[in-house]
Amino acid sequence: MSAEPEVLDELRRLRARVPQVTGAVAASTDGFVLAQDTTGTEAEGVAALTAASLAVAVRLADATGRGEFRELLVRGEEGYVATYSAGSSAVLTVLAESRINVGRLHMEARQSSARIGDLVDGAHG
Repeated sequence: MSAEPEVLDELRRLRARVPQVTGAVAASTDGFVLAQDTTGTEAEGVAALTAASLAVAVRLADATGRGEFRELLVRGEEGYVATYSAGSSAVLTVLAESRINVGRLHMEARQSSARIGDLVDGAHG
């Protein structure tokens, strides 16, 4: 059974709860798109770049004694790219406008990533 429809529903709910979120991609940790809710952004490219940045973030957290990877936040001139651990084999990457309340972004995206992790891990378990 695939969790993709339920994962897509969660991405859509996240965007509905936080209007400043402009896109969301759920992907496997090795860079394959599981579900996407984006416009104007190539989800496959985002997933591949997420996998690359995830590898560095995991090593950095480990090398500095910070424990298991949880999240990564990149701030650009035009907004944010945030990646959250989603269970044992997936990640959630969220694109957001620069005017977003980052605390709210973290709160909502952490909840969504936990739900996505449950869905993906349950589908493979």
